Amino acid sequence: MKERGHIEQLWREEKYHVLLHSQQSYQMIRNALKTDLSLHQVQQMIDDALLIEPSIGSVCNAFDHMWGYFKKCANEEERKQSKLLKADFINGKIDTQTLLDFLGSPPNVVGI
Repeated sequence: MKERGHIEQLWREEKYHVLLHSQQSYQMIRNALKTDLSLHQVQQMIDDALLIEPSIGSVCNAFDHMWGYFKKCANEEERKQSKLLKADFINGKIDTQTLLDFLGSPPNVVGI
């Protein structure tokens, strides 16, 4: 695989992890990927983003983006559960991992 392919694969695997930490970093990396970067440069940008402590807002934003893939096929009970879990997270009743576990730990969020 050429380096560009490795870069795209890395971004596919890490983009929601980055979004969880910082939407600003997510946007910066997305825009930077439109230029000619090395795999090392992209990995460094991702590593830097992952050093940022996730905020309640960034976690909710990432959750909403990932939930968007599931909500169309979710039943009413699952939709209600999603809203309740998000509210519980915002109110400090559950932690980030508990919120994300609701999504079934898709490959792009494992290890957060």
